[in-house]
Amino acid sequence: MDQEKIGRFIQTCRKEVGLTQAVLAERLGITDRAVSKWETGKSLPDSSLMLPLCQELHITVNELLTGERLDTMVTYQKMAEENLLQLHALEEEANKKRLSLEWVIGFFGIVVLFGAIAVACFVEMPWWGRTIIGAGGGISFMIAMCYGLWIEQDAGYYECPECGERYKPTYFDVFFAPHMGRTRKLKCPKCGHKAWNKKVLTRYPDEPQSRVNDGKKR
Repeated sequence: MDQEKIGRFIQTCRKEVGLTQAVLAERLGITDRAVSKWETGKSLPDSSLMLPLCQELHITVNELLTGERLDTMVTYQKMAEENLLQLHALEEEANKKRLSLEWVIGFFGIVVLFGAIAVACFVEMPWWGRTIIGAGGGISFMIAMCYGLWIEQDAGYYECPECGERYKPTYFDVFFAPHMGRTRKLKCPKCGHKAWNKKVLTRYPDEPQSRVNDGKKR
C-alpha cells in the first residue's frame, strides 16, 4: 500500500471539493496536523475514519486505498480484492508486533519480581523495608502479567476448532481459561462448544500463517 500515493490523492481530492486541511479535520473531529500527515504519506487514516473521509472527499474506500479513481467495474473489483488483502496483511503484522510486546512485558515483570526478592533477601535493611520491596515487586509483576494478558486478548482472535468461528472473548474469559501458551480452552459464542481455541492473527481464515501457539499447559 503506497502511503505517499494515497496522501497525494487525499490532497488532490480535498482541493477538488474546496476544503482546507483545517476544515476537513474539523469535520472529521481530528487535528489538521493529522490530515497533513496523511497528505505527506507519513501515516494512513485510521480505519474508523476512512468512511467519513471518503464521504467528505466524494470517493470510495477502494479508491482511497488505491490512491486513484477507479473507472471500470473490473478494475474496481480487482483493486477491492487487493486492498482487502493488504488490509489483512497490515492487521496481521500489527497483531504480531503487539503479541511480541506481550513477551517483553512478561519478561520485565519477572525480572522486577526476582530482583525485588533478591534485594529483600540479601541486602541488610529493616523488616518493613523488605516488606515494601517485596510487595512492590509482587505488585509490579501482577500489573505486567495483567497488561500482557490484555494484549493477548485484544490482539487477534481465537478460533473454534468445531465451527471455525474467529472471535474475541472477554478479558475475564481469557484470564480464567486453562491454557497451553496462547491456546486456551474457551466456549465458542457461535456453536457453544468448549474446546482448545488457537490464537490467530486475523479475522478471516484465508489469511496465511495466522496461528501463534507456544508454551506449556497451566
